[in-house]
Amino acid sequence: MRRPSKDSSHKLSAESQRLVAYAQAVGQAASRIEERAWEHSLDAQLQKLLKTGHQDTIDTTLGSLFKQDLNAYDVLMDGVEAVSESATITQDVEGVPHQYDVLLVAAPILAWTRFAIASGPIPADILGTLSTHFSAHLLADGTQMAMSPTLYSIDQLPRSHVETYGKTLKLGQAALKGSTLKAETKIPETAPFLADTRYLLVAVVAPAGAPLFRWQMPAHQANFSAERSAALEQWRTQAMPTVARLLPGCGIDLLLPEAYYMACREADKLIRPVSIRAAVHYLTNTLSVEPSELRAVIAGFGEETSDGQIDEYRVAFTQRQSTDVIYGVVWPLYGQEDEEGTPPEGPGQGGADGPLGKPVTPVDEIVRCLNEAGVTVVKKHNERYVVEFCDDCGAPLFADPTGELAHAEMPEDAPTGTEHFH
Repeated sequence: MRRPSKDSSHKLSAESQRLVAYAQAVGQAASRIEERAWEHSLDAQLQKLLKTGHQDTIDTTLGSLFKQDLNAYDVLMDGVEAVSESATITQDVEGVPHQYDVLLVAAPILAWTRFAIASGPIPADILGTLSTHFSAHLLADGTQMAMSPTLYSIDQLPRSHVETYGKTLKLGQAALKGSTLKAETKIPETAPFLADTRYLLVAVVAPAGAPLFRWQMPAHQANFSAERSAALEQWRTQAMPTVARLLPGCGIDLLLPEAYYMACREADKLIRPVSIRAAVHYLTNTLSVEPSELRAVIAGFGEETSDGQIDEYRVAFTQRQSTDVIYGVVWPLYGQEDEEGTPPEGPGQGGADGPLGKPVTPVDEIVRCLNEAGVTVVKKHNERYVVEFCDDCGAPLFADPTGELAHAEMPEDAPTGTEHFH
């Protein structure tokens, strides 16, 4: 279950009430035919709002349903994500209208380094090479595609469903026309991290109802899982040297390109253990200490108005003989995760079970990652903290071993010459 924007109006407009009715009707449908009919109505209403830029109406409705009807909230969230990351485009071919399905796909790249992780414009030759490999190893025969000439950080991705919908249509039209887009120049700067995710955005276009990916083709359907794994391996093998040119000085891992929102969520989860490993590697090399000489402090943080809900864990690092926080990593919770490791729908929907069948909590996973990196002294605060940031630089504050919130600062005598990260 994804969480809504922070605030919403109590008074629902007529457009919002229509969204509520359609979402509830989908959830209560007694047959697949009825469900699809209601989904069609919901999709049409969402398309209308996305085309006219009414993100506020969608956000208000999601906020209201989150408080009153979680099942309808999930239906509406799934619907708005699906409609904003896909489209149907009609194009005349010799005077005959043809319909095409368009899907916005994200290809996540996990990257880690002691220096800076690049983002921004992609040189034309690299873009051409990546596009060729993407099409050859991942897409079904008969598809067309257009890759955005920008390598995105998470801060530079579309920030709303309306923006995502616009990106889907823009790239989809470029794929059909065979045109090349210009790299975006007015994109936000991204904060420097030791480990972070970068994204290639691609619109994949196929005749309506035709397969988009290789593993959907009739010849591969019986073994679609093996074909998907083989496609990922080919993508990694062929694209890795070219991606390495985009991200000099970085360790990288390519994840399976998937529909935009699914790919982003999976990448958000998978970058977290990488961030822990990168932090320990950075600290041990910069301070010339062993991992066993570090201490980690884990604390849960949430919004002041979230009724005790933990939205993220913050992991502070200190040297064992000191309480000063020298570095910190944020471990956000996503989707159906909660602090007990059990989603609202029950244990069967969660992650891998731990010993004796108990669900693995986020803290269990954090401790495992720390132990694997060599950090054996780990303190967990039971108190839940309100999310706070540094007033001067905006960096998150971390709980030190005594429970006080502190800014992460490397020691003054730490060697210079490496980038400073929060």
